[in-house]
Amino acid sequence: MPTEERVSQYEKALQELRALILNGGVEANTRLAETALAERFGISRTPLRQAMDRLVEEGLLERADTGRCRVASFTMEDIIDAIELRGVVEGTAARLAAERGADPALAVECRAVLDALDRATASADAIDFTAYVRLNARFHELIAALAGSRVVQREVERAARLPLASPSAFLQGQEVVHDFRASLPRAQRQHRALFDAILAREGARAESLAREHARLARINLEYAMQAGPDIAERVPGLALVSDN
Repeated sequence: MPTEERVSQYEKALQELRALILNGGVEANTRLAETALAERFGISRTPLRQAMDRLVEEGLLERADTGRCRVASFTMEDIIDAIELRGVVEGTAARLAAERGADPALAVECRAVLDALDRATASADAIDFTAYVRLNARFHELIAALAGSRVVQREVERAARLPLASPSAFLQGQEVVHDFRASLPRAQRQHRALFDAILAREGARAESLAREHARLARINLEYAMQAGPDIAERVPGLALVSDN
């Protein structure tokens, strides 16, 4: 099989398997049958195994001693710890960006993203969720890049892949829940304050703001867990969280 085709199959397997797990298509602790999944996705088993290896690294799958994979399950404490970890590494990125000075080109893009986020959240009753999800993800990518460290940027990306710990984890479903909608303007104010602290070279403040901002995900997690099955079905990955 040509290399390009193998890469394409791997990417397809990774996207479809991740979506299947996060959307509750496979229950937590379920053992995965490689042959059945390969047939379902229309790919060979080699790229499927590569995708499963990647999801083991991300924490969505666990590998047993037999070599077979099963879908991971998480407690509330697991997810809270993952969110806290993301806040720590993003805080480190923000502090380094402030101390070292933001790259001018990245700062210009970051300001443009913030302006677009302002427009997306201008009205709490008419938030542009599609734009917000895209722009929010880009803002967090830029904060990681502003640190000027490939090591830190890689660790921020790694932390964001932890289940329900990404900056966009609780955005799906917010359009129908008032408390979720109300959190977005607050999040945008924190975005602005964080960027201002970086430009002002206030490292400690930037780090503190980044960690505080990440904790909004914890608030949304706790709300979603108490809001009932209608909300749980709208938040990818929430089906993997147990009450224990």
